[in-house]
Amino acid sequence: MSRPSALDHTWTDGQLADAVQVSSNWRGVLRELGLNTTSAGTIRIVRRQVVQLGLDTSHFRGKRRWSDAQLKQATSESQSWDEVLSLLGLSANGGGMRTHVRSHAIRLGLDYSHLEAIPVVPEPRMFTTDLRHLRDAGACIAASWFTLCGCSVLFPIEPAAYDLVVGRADGLSRVQVKTTTYYGKDGWLAAIGRRPYSIRKDAPLMPYDPDVIDYFLIIDGDLNIYLIPSRVIAGRVQVLLRTYKKYIVGNAGGLLGASESGPDPQLGARASA
Repeated sequence: MSRPSALDHTWTDGQLADAVQVSSNWRGVLRELGLNTTSAGTIRIVRRQVVQLGLDTSHFRGKRRWSDAQLKQATSESQSWDEVLSLLGLSANGGGMRTHVRSHAIRLGLDYSHLEAIPVVPEPRMFTTDLRHLRDAGACIAASWFTLCGCSVLFPIEPAAYDLVVGRADGLSRVQVKTTTYYGKDGWLAAIGRRPYSIRKDAPLMPYDPDVIDYFLIIDGDLNIYLIPSRVIAGRVQVLLRTYKKYIVGNAGGLLGASESGPDPQLGARASA
C-alpha cells in the first residue's frame, strides 16, 4: 500500500509544527507525517506550508552534522574560524571545511567580522627617482610624450638607426632619442652621435645620416624635451642645448619631483652623457 500524497493534505497545522520540531531535515518531516519521502513535489508542498505558518527550520542540518542555529551560536561565541569548527565538531584540517562553513555563514547573513584576521597592510615602498636612470627611461618618456600628442608610437623589433617610429595623419617619422645628464659651464651638453655596432665602445662618435633620421628627441637633466629636426643638427655629434631652446616642446620634470633650485652645477661631475 502506497503512502498518502501531500496533495491529500492529511495533516493538521499542529502535526506539521510537531514534525518540523523533531526533524533535522525535510525528509524527516515527511517521515513524521507518514508521507512519501522520495517525492520532490511533496517536499515543495510541505515547505510552502511551513513558510506560510512561519515555522522555525534553523535546526535543519540536511546532510550536515550541524544546524543553522548551531552555526549562529558557534559564530557568536568564537574568536576565530578554528574555534567555530571546533564547536561544530569539525576538524580545522578537514580540506575545504573552513570554506564550506564560511560560505554557509555568508548565505545566512551572519556577522563574522570578528573571526577574520585583520590583514597586515604593508607600508608602500618608497621609490626614489635618480637622473642616473634617465638614459634607460628616455625612450619611454619620448613615447609617452608622442602618445599624449595623439600620435601612434612603434618600437622597432630589430636594431635600427632610430628608436621610435611615430605615426600621425601626415605620415611616419623616424625618431632617435637622446638623453643627457652632463651639465657643463655653458649648460646641458648632449651627445647625438653614434658608434657603429662593429666598432669598440671607445671609438669616436659619428654623425647620423639625416636621410635616415627625421627627428632627434633629446631630454636634458631638467627633463626638458627638445624635438629637433635632424637636418638642423646634421653632421654634429654633440650639441649645447641652450642654443636650441626654441625646440623645447615639453617638460617631464614632475617625474622627478625636481627641486625648484634648478640644475645642479655639480651633476656633470657625477654623471656623463
